Amino acid sequence: MKQKKKTKTIIITVAAVLALLAGAVVGASYYMLGFSLTPNMDRPTNDSTAFASMYKRYPFLEAWVDSLNRVDALRDTFIVAPDGARLHAYYIAAPEPTPKTAVAVHGYTDNAIRMMMIGYLYNHELRYNVLLPELRHHGRSDGSFIGMGWTDRHDVERWMEVANIRFGGHTLMVAHGISMGAATVMMLSGDKQPPYVKCFVEDCGYTSVWDEFAQQLREQFSLPPFPLMYTTSELCELKYGWNFREASALTQVARCALPMLFIHGDRDTYVPTWMVYSLYDAKPQPKELWIVPGAEHAISYLENMKEYTERTRAFTERYLVDE
Repeated sequence: MKQKKKTKTIIITVAAVLALLAGAVVGASYYMLGFSLTPNMDRPTNDSTAFASMYKRYPFLEAWVDSLNRVDALRDTFIVAPDGARLHAYYIAAPEPTPKTAVAVHGYTDNAIRMMMIGYLYNHELRYNVLLPELRHHGRSDGSFIGMGWTDRHDVERWMEVANIRFGGHTLMVAHGISMGAATVMMLSGDKQPPYVKCFVEDCGYTSVWDEFAQQLREQFSLPPFPLMYTTSELCELKYGWNFREASALTQVARCALPMLFIHGDRDTYVPTWMVYSLYDAKPQPKELWIVPGAEHAISYLENMKEYTERTRAFTERYLVDE
């Protein structure tokens, strides 16, 4: 009798411990999902504040933006997605009429204004039309969570249609993204493309949401992928309809037949440099790779403006031509 009572006590204790562990994992999964996809972030309602912060980093942007405003070349616009979400973007008309158009996609917790330096590259230096969309849960776009590029790719594809219509209906288009914006561009590159899309430029994008979140779990919390990556990915599937493994730029670039320029700093630890080699290897020709010496995450343009511009010019000019 005593043995049976002891055994029962052990079973109850083990069950209680397992229940506590399971509860802790579930709680941690909810925290991780919220931390990643609904972070506390500044979503400026005053564009002048956001522009001022960019002018500190890129002083030359101020005179350029002023010149755009003087001729009414910088405008904002909204579209309504099929699910009713109201999405915002800026568009910039080229100095002279041209079919060449760039869609520039910002990174995680950023906004369109934070991509104005790439807008400058294409509009001021290359003389292209430019459209800068704001992804969901960023800037002035609606959205209850960050899609990490996977769900965002459909919105960007809609913006590309808008840009084509807005700039004459017969554009020659490049999609250029940085960080999460680069992942967005790569993720959409594996989908069927309209004939006006000619090439892609990705700067420091990740291989997949799984790989990037696992990297951040190690870096920020010193935790292995198991079990949190698995449980949080399943929670994301239940709550938002997609999981971390399916959100793969690596899989999508393997399906992309259009040209792509890969850019990555060799000192990037936020999106580790090894990721770009995997992406480049997976992508069929035509493709180009530029590993930027000494560059950390998302600063290849800032530290190498002239070379970045000339490499982008050479690549896009090769492919933005009528067939």
